[in-house]
Amino acid sequence: MGPMSTAKPLTIGRLARRAGVGIDTVRFYERARLLPKPGRTASGYRTYGEGDVERLRFIRRAKALGFTLDEIGELLALSAGKGGRGPVKALAERRLHDLERKIAELSVMRDTLARYARHCSGHGAVEGCPIIEAVLAHEPHPEKTP
Repeated sequence: MGPMSTAKPLTIGRLARRAGVGIDTVRFYERARLLPKPGRTASGYRTYGEGDVERLRFIRRAKALGFTLDEIGELLALSAGKGGRGPVKALAERRLHDLERKIAELSVMRDTLARYARHCSGHGAVEGCPIIEAVLAHEPHPEKTP
């Protein structure tokens, strides 16, 4: 693609389609300051360039990897040359640690719910249902239940 000055500006709708996001998402990322304020036409319409398409794609891919909006902001700053690989790796390792913790928590939830489901016949009155009783009990350690 040619230089930005010769490229035709994109409307918000075209930008959103090219980046694979919704128009509201574009506006959200602008408010979150992950996407720079767009230029405006004389009539007030937002205008964007190819750099904005790539930036939105970057944001979308980073979100898919589980990075938070703040972390994505850090990654964007780092990718713009404001730091080396060390901070990028540290950020990725923090995100990985958080994901591993969440996976462990979800595994406990899955195993607990599976145990409750095994103990429920699925027939008869709801009274005495091990699933309902477990939820009502608010037990701090669900692994100790039947």
